[in-house]
Amino acid sequence: MVDDDLWMLIEPLLPSWPERSPGPRPVADRLCLQGILYVLHNDIAWQLLPLELGFGSGQTCWRRLERWQQAGVFDRLHRILLAELNGVGGLDWSRACMDGSHIRAKKGGADTGPSPVDRRKTGSKHHLICDGHGTPLKVITTAANVNDVTQTLALVDGIPPAAGRPGRPRRRPVSLLGDKGSDSNPHRQELRKRRILPVISRKGAPNIKDLGKLRYVVEQTFALLHQFKRLAVRWERRLELHDAFVSLACGLIC
Repeated sequence: MVDDDLWMLIEPLLPSWPERSPGPRPVADRLCLQGILYVLHNDIAWQLLPLELGFGSGQTCWRRLERWQQAGVFDRLHRILLAELNGVGGLDWSRACMDGSHIRAKKGGADTGPSPVDRRKTGSKHHLICDGHGTPLKVITTAANVNDVTQTLALVDGIPPAAGRPGRPRRRPVSLLGDKGSDSNPHRQELRKRRILPVISRKGAPNIKDLGKLRYVVEQTFALLHQFKRLAVRWERRLELHDAFVSLACGLIC
């Protein structure tokens, strides 16, 4: 259910309806949001959303999800919550951790490909960067056969500026922790140009001591993200609708 605190954050971000529009009065935005959350948590087909819940039809909720994603509602919600966390010292900028996780894409669509860990079945991959506490900062969805190293700079540059404190908004961690899948000397140089210390294991060499103890938070964040069953398996052909669910889930985790 959408509690009052969550609704107070989201309601000002929603695009307004025209004062005079033909046809029946649209279903209330708060009810549609509850329907979207029901699908996100339970991973049911839109057409199977029970009408007796009072959230409107699955088609209505799907259209509202599309409308809100086009308006940037979920990305703005995530940014607002990051700013609130930063304002109370809830973000750990001393380090950031990144990793990737494969999911199956049942219906194909944009940014899908043969999964190297699932017998080449069609899938996608979530590339995640989080702060030292495990707060999700940025998630990028790609085809399943895209290497983690290719998304390193995109993840770092995609971190939204977190306001909430005096001075310029913060968007750069002090260091970036990664496993051997992110090993690349050119990327290390680019990170240093951004004044970020790369702490990334090298292929063919022993793992950096205690790196796993610091990087466990990214696995924890993936576990939280994929507890939303709609994100554990990708059903949306359109990438922007899948990313709408991802951004909403990141906001809820924050």
